[in-house]
Amino acid sequence: MKTPESVLKKQATQKKLADAAAAAAAAAEKKAAEDAKKFVANAEKYDAEYAKEQQEAVDNRRKAKAEGGFYVPAEPKVCLVIRIRGTIGVSPKAKKVMQLFRLRQLHNASFVRLNEATVRMLRLIEPYVTYGYPTRETIQKLIWKRGFGKINKQRIPIGDNKVIGEGLSSVGIECTADLINEIYTVGPNFKAVNNFLWPFKLSNPKGGFSSKTKLLHFMEGGEAGARGEEINKLVKKMI
Repeated sequence: MKTPESVLKKQATQKKLADAAAAAAAAAEKKAAEDAKKFVANAEKYDAEYAKEQQEAVDNRRKAKAEGGFYVPAEPKVCLVIRIRGTIGVSPKAKKVMQLFRLRQLHNASFVRLNEATVRMLRLIEPYVTYGYPTRETIQKLIWKRGFGKINKQRIPIGDNKVIGEGLSSVGIECTADLINEIYTVGPNFKAVNNFLWPFKLSNPKGGFSSKTKLLHFMEGGEAGARGEEINKLVKKMI
């Protein structure tokens, strides 16, 4: 019995669709393998650059000590700001600055590029926040454990590199290593990367903040204000 023409057409269409799907899957698999190779190479490159930078700092410190001088490291370019107080008693100016830094809730944290203007703003909100200079390791942990990206105004967890590629491929940031490096070095696309990252929602630190010292400045034994590299210890307790 002859097969009806409509059945033959349907079979041909289904075969065409199946072939196209198989070709697309093969292309996607090939691209994923190439991307994985590229991302690993990028991560290794950034690790080598960081190790070189650390070694140069150690060498310069030793050289300065041998010559009887002092080694002054470069000024930090980025800081991590964490909100540690609620909304009660916050002045309108301070409230506006915290909105600009996207610190709308208690224990929100965000990265801020350091310049003359942002330093002045940080001093204005010192009673309500604590801030300092994050290490590369701290930035990595924040993004890996608490990282969320903004895709179509939605809060999407950074579970893999596809999320980063979807949000930042237009500026050449395609993987976690690229994103971490851009934040740590304050690269030319820092603003785009920082805007892509949703403010981090941290937990209350283990042991909590003391009600007696919370309102005092860090230099007076309290929690608020600038704490330099000590911010890294606090973030460990809050992740």
